[in-house]
Amino acid sequence: MANPVHTLELPLPKVASGKVREIYDAGDDTLLLVTSDRLSAFDVILQQPIPNKGAVLNQMSLFWFDHFGSSVKNAVIESDPTKMTALSGLNDEQLEALKGRSVLMRKAKPFPVECIVRGWLIGSGYKDYLKTGKVCGIQLPEGLRKADRLPEPIFTPSTKAVEGHDENISFEQVVELIGEDHASQLRDLSLLIYTKAAEYARDNGIIIADTKFEFGLLDSEIVLIDEVLTPDSSRFWPANDVVPGENPPSFDKQIVRDWLEASGWGKEPPAPMLPQDIVDKTSEAYLNIFQKLAKRDLDA
Repeated sequence: MANPVHTLELPLPKVASGKVREIYDAGDDTLLLVTSDRLSAFDVILQQPIPNKGAVLNQMSLFWFDHFGSSVKNAVIESDPTKMTALSGLNDEQLEALKGRSVLMRKAKPFPVECIVRGWLIGSGYKDYLKTGKVCGIQLPEGLRKADRLPEPIFTPSTKAVEGHDENISFEQVVELIGEDHASQLRDLSLLIYTKAAEYARDNGIIIADTKFEFGLLDSEIVLIDEVLTPDSSRFWPANDVVPGENPPSFDKQIVRDWLEASGWGKEPPAPMLPQDIVDKTSEAYLNIFQKLAKRDLDA
């Protein structure tokens, strides 16, 4: 197992440092995205890295890109750092650190929207439902329980905050932000990807309760520009262990969220240090869901 990567510096111009990713300008209208082992919860970066997490996120996204093929476009050019000409000046140690956790992508213009799809009632959606009978303004039937399946998947977008917390917004607000044509395309594409992925996962004993996508414009086409259907961006449940009314076991960062909720932390930085057993369980969960869905071992 490679050493966990919390921060990484490369001799390339850095464009941005996100909650999980370091983004570098690789020249020729391309970006190098490096996925660290950092984990954020409630929009706060935790102090400890989760071993193998970055490699899981990167390689799981690549698995889904390949699974969907040409039917869902993406901005990926290359995932092998030894084949990226922009990295020809890096030494062997730097290239080894990038192995399995980096991707070269074409620059796209991001939409300022998180495209969230919910198929099951859980998390903030469940809290919203208890208060209003709705999720992000969408009316739902009465009497639903935590971890109940929704009548059909729903599109519940949010803002994409650079700092602080994302905020849920209505579809009408998305139209105001990016126009009706693009808003409709993002909604329809998000629901399509989720539905296809959920069917594949269910065939392999996994429920995808919800997920989020990020899209951008590349040569006037809408493409996926970030991680897709990973345990950072989705809730994965074992299909045979879901009991309505209870919190299902999970293969994602819900393990960390649950511990933080129980700790009494106020969800403002700094986050408390995680116990080692929570770090270990989270790392194991990420590896497990990768193996169950990608059906291979991680390249790490």
